[in-house]
Amino acid sequence: MARLAQTPGLTDVQQEILSTVRAFVDKEIIPVATELEHRDEYPQQIVDGLKELGLFGLMIPEEYGGLGESLLTYALCVEEIARGWMSVSGIINTHFIVAYMLKQHGTQEQKDHFLPRMAAGEVRGAFSMSEPGLGSDVSAITSKAVRDGDEYVLSGQKMWLTNGGTSTLVAVLVRSDRGHGPEEAAAAPHRSMTTFLIEKEPGFGEVRPGLTIPGKIDKMGYKGVDTTELIMDGLRIPADRVLGGTTGRGFYQMMDGVEVGRVNVAARGCGVAQRAFELGIAYAQQRHTFGKPIAQHQAIQFKLAEMATKVEAAHAMMVSAARKKDSGERNDLEAGMAKYLASEYCKEVVEDAFRIHGGYGFSKEYEIERLYREAPMLLIGEGTAEIQKMIIGRRLLEEYRQQG
Repeated sequence: MARLAQTPGLTDVQQEILSTVRAFVDKEIIPVATELEHRDEYPQQIVDGLKELGLFGLMIPEEYGGLGESLLTYALCVEEIARGWMSVSGIINTHFIVAYMLKQHGTQEQKDHFLPRMAAGEVRGAFSMSEPGLGSDVSAITSKAVRDGDEYVLSGQKMWLTNGGTSTLVAVLVRSDRGHGPEEAAAAPHRSMTTFLIEKEPGFGEVRPGLTIPGKIDKMGYKGVDTTELIMDGLRIPADRVLGGTTGRGFYQMMDGVEVGRVNVAARGCGVAQRAFELGIAYAQQRHTFGKPIAQHQAIQFKLAEMATKVEAAHAMMVSAARKKDSGERNDLEAGMAKYLASEYCKEVVEDAFRIHGGYGFSKEYEIERLYREAPMLLIGEGTAEIQKMIIGRRLLEEYRQQG
């Protein structure tokens, strides 16, 4: 076990889960990740292996067939998986955000219907907020749902849907018709949003009447996992598939899910940075210049020192944010800080490892080339760095408000 990024105070069960996941990553993911990534191939065999390990049920309560583990255990597993290949952690993350939202906000019928099959990995979740024209401005959502008897009719276009093709259950945030006038809707856009639970067939094209998944978006990195658009055109959804049974709560439900997602993105940043550090320190001891390994040159030792410090700091903040959420406290400040720091440090550690590799860092033969293309996604996913800073700033002003 490496010296860096250790987590004090783990139970025997947590340690056992983590060592099992790490062994799986070393044996089943790292040897094939780069080849699959270059082919942009969905890692079906890896996903099947994670299913067998019970990882799709990690945070789902035991009464629904899951392992009932904490956010911390989950985040530490994600860190290990991202160390192997970040795309695989994306396949699990979206599934978990939906399972978490169901657990926290679903009706009893919705929990009974979905959670046991999600724990077994039979139903695979994805969630969708973003749209082509709005990026991080969730309040500007234009997709809408209109009530028609016992159903809602949904229309609109969504963007950046991770697992769009392979998922069978998508939690989609749309604007819902609550009978208010335009003035009230404009004054409180967050209160006119609803999350719908949409079941669909896996695949591309028209996956159910009124619902189309056009195909994979071709990306610079974060390959293997399918990122798609989602087009709704007269999609009919029964009223009992409104998450929680009440309209107008969707924005708050999604934001609760995103807090879990932000801890997850921080964990991914930690995992990718750890792998970049491992690759950098190994290469620095193999490569010789001027008659000695480059690790003996002070310039490289300084880089390694900075990289290791960043790996350690990001891990500590991520663990702290996960523990806060697990204790039942609000953690949006800590999750925002952890996500911001871990993604920025990840990019810097990856770049330093890339520089240590010299010309070989540019070669597709070396793993660092893949990490160099993957790290930027973390600066954008689950809210950009700028959005994190906005959230952090607002929360700090709430906490430190001057009286009088």
